[in-house]
Amino acid sequence: MAQVYVSIGSNIEPRRYISSGLDSMQQHFGGLILSAVYESEAVGFEGDNFLNLVALFETDKTADEVIATLQHIETDNDRKRVVGKRFSARTLDLDILLYDDLVNDELAIPRDEILKYAFVLLPLSELAPNAKHPVTGQTYADLWQAFDKKEQDLWQVEVLF
Repeated sequence: MAQVYVSIGSNIEPRRYISSGLDSMQQHFGGLILSAVYESEAVGFEGDNFLNLVALFETDKTADEVIATLQHIETDNDRKRVVGKRFSARTLDLDILLYDDLVNDELAIPRDEILKYAFVLLPLSELAPNAKHPVTGQTYADLWQAFDKKEQDLWQVEVLF
């Protein structure tokens, strides 16, 4: 069984779509372990604030199968993909961050957002503080400790899904 970490975010009716996405993920992958939920301003465009968290689950599906399932869940939750536009408002964004210690550039695993964005690194470091990034070899707790927290405002919110 592979351990998989998934970043979850939304800024369009986020409580509704994240809740629905979590329900679907649980149906497909079984039990989920969730980080705290964080709110942050939109990055890369002007828009409503995002809610973000990270989920951990174990699966016997391949990384390709997990990605396909996550994309299907996004589509079922009204996700509209804007060609050529990386940063935009979205109902549900599910990105595989880690699949065990797999390094696969074609699948973008590990996801480069881990090292770039507080809203990904902080919740990941909560779930896996002592796990090591498969490329840098640093623990997620150490990566978070060294992260420039002035770059992005991020605050924990109480949300029950």
